[in-house]
Amino acid sequence: ILLEKVGITSEVQFLRIIMDGIPPLEDKHLFIKDLRFEKVKVRIYQPKIPTTSQRRGILYFHGGKPMFVHVCANLSVCVYTAVYRLAPEHPYPTQFEDCLAATIHFMRTAQDYGVDPSRIIICGDSSGGTLTAAVAQALVNRRDLPKLRAQILIYPFLQSVNFNLPSYQQNEGVPILLKQRILALGLKYLNRDLSIMEAVSKHSHIPEDLQLKYQKWVNPDYIPHEFKSRGYKPSTTHPFSEEIYTLVKPVFDTVFSPLIAEDSVIAQLPEAFILTCEFDVLRDDGLLYKKRLEDHGIKVTWCHLQEGFHGTVFLAFWGRVIAFQSGNKGLKKIVNFLRLM
Repeated sequence: ILLEKVGITSEVQFLRIIMDGIPPLEDKHLFIKDLRFEKVKVRIYQPKIPTTSQRRGILYFHGGKPMFVHVCANLSVCVYTAVYRLAPEHPYPTQFEDCLAATIHFMRTAQDYGVDPSRIIICGDSSGGTLTAAVAQALVNRRDLPKLRAQILIYPFLQSVNFNLPSYQQNEGVPILLKQRILALGLKYLNRDLSIMEAVSKHSHIPEDLQLKYQKWVNPDYIPHEFKSRGYKPSTTHPFSEEIYTLVKPVFDTVFSPLIAEDSVIAQLPEAFILTCEFDVLRDDGLLYKKRLEDHGIKVTWCHLQEGFHGTVFLAFWGRVIAFQSGNKGLKKIVNFLRLM
């Protein structure tokens, strides 16, 4: 933010420079190939060990940097990392369209890569978790495609209705994902000016009819009491602004906020693995989505990292250098879930 204020670089560019500076993990047990699915750039990781049976396939939508290679190696699976075009150069909803196109292409050609079409899992972390949930929802009525086996959501962003849930209050200043950063990145994703950030933070962007509709899905009353023990105060209402609503109306698309999808869509979703972290503003997004899925009879495997923070699973890939115990635990839980698929 300091660099942005002095005109050197934007926060988005700075974060991208940092992430791009991390070299891709290499593994002697894998074939790694860059291809295109339709117009979407993808990187394919395939185990070198031959097998007589078809493997499971994973499409991974990265929130920051694609780092799922070791899961591939450990499980002898094919991993397909969708390298979608990034905002703000490519405006919303380009990222969703790329991920959906890559998924459909892979589902139609899975057998060409030795993958069982009935064992395809989509996965993503952070904003990649948003894309994973949105793609899963977009596919529920596609009768021309095989059904997804599962979806894996790693500390996902899932709603723009309430930025004052308990997890937002408790963790607004916890690195690396501060509440202010969530709002700023979301507005930049939509190519909107940051001057409206405070108004959105106070929920002036939500008309009363939508507030009433979404209360049945996005409601602090549905957050278990133990997650309010670190403090929570119900938010006060602020005047609605038609101007702000018009500017940010896309945040109420289910592509942007999958948590507010209709019941008819939620009821058809595949089995899910949801990972949440205690010290993460997005914790309650995951808790509320878990409840919605379970209310419709969808099987959910939930992993909550009591000492975890946003990004901890990403750090687990770097072993003893900067890994945290919570990240290692989360990664093991994901691996165990994939073994059952």
